[in-house]
Amino acid sequence: MDYDRQKVTCPQGKVSQGWHGPYPTSSPTAAPLIVARFTKSQCQPCPAGTQCTTFRESTRTVGFPPRELRDLQLRVRTEQQTPEWKTRYPVRSGVEGTVNEFAHGYGMRRCRNRGQGKAHIQHVLTAIAVNIERLSGLPSRTTSANATYPGRSPGGPWAADLGGSKIPDCQAQTMS
Repeated sequence: MDYDRQKVTCPQGKVSQGWHGPYPTSSPTAAPLIVARFTKSQCQPCPAGTQCTTFRESTRTVGFPPRELRDLQLRVRTEQQTPEWKTRYPVRSGVEGTVNEFAHGYGMRRCRNRGQGKAHIQHVLTAIAVNIERLSGLPSRTTSANATYPGRSPGGPWAADLGGSKIPDCQAQTMS
């Protein structure tokens, strides 16, 4: 990729004919994208065309980030090979596992109520529940609220104390 000349050269030595963008992507959090295009006359006779594109009559279009972001990606990928980064990564890995547990095991991608205050309360209460569950020594739920685990009753850790009966969610019942 030659950002100054706005050209991309393929592994076969062909130079792109079009350079467009940067375009905003469909996601508001994703980086903008530069698009370079090769013509049909460049791609059709190429012996490596099947490695670049799936359609024989199609042309190759290459999307890539702007120069600043590309330079940042290269710098970070190089940094990931250093021993210092590799010693810090296990902490990040643990945090990412916790975030994944919240998103997939406890449904934290969706709020049950509207408003930032209520969403905050939901997050805090869920974090308290996760901490209690972790302190109990029981395996955490990672797939759904109805999952069963070895050594754990189908209704959750509290169901064993109630003789295996399950109390429906979000309903208050009196117990005698």
